[in-house]
Amino acid sequence: MAKRKKKNIEDVSVQDKKIIVRVDFNVPLDKQTGEITDDKRIRAALPTIQYLVDNKAKVILMSHLGRPQGFDPKLSMKPVADRLSEYLGQEVILAADVIGDDAKAKAENLQAGEVMMLENLRYQAEETKNDPAFARELASLAEIYVNDAFGTAHRAHASTAGVANYLPAYAGYLIQKEIEVMGKAITDPKQPFVAILGGAKVSDKIGVIRNLLPQVETLIIGGGMAFTFLKAQGLEIGTSLCEEDKLDLAKSLLEEAAAQNVNLLLPVDTVAASNFTADAAYKIVDVEAMPADMMGLDIGPKTVEKFSEAVKTAGTVVWNGPMGVFEFEEFAKGTRAIAEALANSDAISIVGGGDSAAAVELMGFADQVTHISTGGGASLELLEGKVLPGLDCLLDGGEGRQTFAAGNWKMNSGVPADAEKLLSELLPLVKDADSTIAIGVPFTALTKALEVTAYSNIKIAAQNCHFQDNGAYTGEVSAKMLAYMGVPYVIIGHSERREYFAETDETVNLKAKAALHWGVRPIICCGESLEQREAGETFAWIKEQITNGLKDIPAEKMGFITIAYEPIWAIGTGKTASDEQAQEVCAYIRELIAELYNTEIASELRIQYGGSVNAGNAAGLFAQPDIDGGLVGGASLKPQDFSVICLV
Repeated sequence: MAKRKKKNIEDVSVQDKKIIVRVDFNVPLDKQTGEITDDKRIRAALPTIQYLVDNKAKVILMSHLGRPQGFDPKLSMKPVADRLSEYLGQEVILAADVIGDDAKAKAENLQAGEVMMLENLRYQAEETKNDPAFARELASLAEIYVNDAFGTAHRAHASTAGVANYLPAYAGYLIQKEIEVMGKAITDPKQPFVAILGGAKVSDKIGVIRNLLPQVETLIIGGGMAFTFLKAQGLEIGTSLCEEDKLDLAKSLLEEAAAQNVNLLLPVDTVAASNFTADAAYKIVDVEAMPADMMGLDIGPKTVEKFSEAVKTAGTVVWNGPMGVFEFEEFAKGTRAIAEALANSDAISIVGGGDSAAAVELMGFADQVTHISTGGGASLELLEGKVLPGLDCLLDGGEGRQTFAAGNWKMNSGVPADAEKLLSELLPLVKDADSTIAIGVPFTALTKALEVTAYSNIKIAAQNCHFQDNGAYTGEVSAKMLAYMGVPYVIIGHSERREYFAETDETVNLKAKAALHWGVRPIICCGESLEQREAGETFAWIKEQITNGLKDIPAEKMGFITIAYEPIWAIGTGKTASDEQAQEVCAYIRELIAELYNTEIASELRIQYGGSVNAGNAAGLFAQPDIDGGLVGGASLKPQDFSVICLV
């Protein structure tokens, strides 16, 4: 979970602007009547929508509903638009399509304070594929993107992440609350920190357990998954749920907890029944005396007391997963007791969506816990330490520009196995870094690199691209190809490309525009030779490279661009520009951007320094007021050294 705040809707002027908002209106419908049976997801989004309406924005809402296979009138957004109209006290205009003529016409004619809704996003197969062209079409409807759908934030879909490659992206109130409450619980919890995990399978919670072990004082495990741990300890569990192939894993997790002095609590008694039915006869048995022909369907009273005692003394409690088969009344008592303990606790109490959230609401304790997450899968992946695409894509807030450390492996480690080894070594070293991190790998390693770094804070860059989408360009790779692979960054105009492959300012410009067109973020390089520096031509040369490289790139696209100043005389030579020399040129670049565009764009632009950056000199360089990180060559091939640079 990123430590850095995200910008929200109050950080941008929305008046008279078209704002496209991703909401989670995937509400349950009655199968017979098509009526909405529970509209809490609609109500949850009202604060964001109302704020935008009150501030005279032109609001375009988008959501999926169910899993249609193409157009399906039974899964139209019409019931949702009608219900939302009632809550807002004004008509919500429903488009007949998603990115078709009707949607575009209605978006074009939208007036300040009006609200429209696109049809079901999943009428388009491109939505779940995060198709770049589809994301660009969605983005073309608006000027600003807002994500307020935490329930889908763990999915890299066009509407949750892809649109943010084309529009500045902000958090709505619902997402903001999730980031603040869930994020703080994970990164800076009030102690003692107690985590309660339940549900059926250990396999669903392995990542969560591993991520939480270094942070919690007490880890409580209940539900069906507890029996895998009990059997791993050599206990009889009868016919209870058990993942036989996870017994060794459970044993190792118990050992890890002991090694880290974590108080790991398992059930001491269980509500056992002979069969899995709501009216099954049951009895309370100690886990050490489990009958071979019975199964545990809930935690017993001694366990309730033990778990509740841990909750009572906690500073923060995070709960994900029920303690038993809470859908059956007789086997819901353990889950109810834990919910009650949470409700009566003075701890910051967070229920992580899914079944545990449903249980708390069903049992009437929803208003007595600090926070109930609106996303089951999203909250679970957040607890697992994953970087969620729908949150990661939002603009960073906080003071100043975020440091951007980018590595450039050049023509090294292009064999996928080598790339995997290097990245796997780097990942744990930088997981707590507050900087943006990208690694430029050879084309041959892109697929493996993307796979290894998925849902992490390391982004992948290509080292070059062609400006044409396709054609007879043997050996070239287009920006379009990179986009469809899911590559977020591309290095353009590196001095080695200019020297060895006749790159010019004009081709750099064409490549930058192609990358932006496909939602790939360019890192545009510039820099002078030693002869040019000694002749006093540095600024003139940099001006020419920047001015020509950014020709016809509109102001609204500058937020997706990074400039890397790399003096050619310092690349791979062991020579480094002094802090003062690097700062002088980077400050000039910022002044030049202010002239070409405006001071606001210039102040937000990230400018890297590159040229023999290493673990020893990075801190001094990055401390300069106009240097926002580095484009790092050789040191990026050494995980330990590069991690030091990323953590500056």
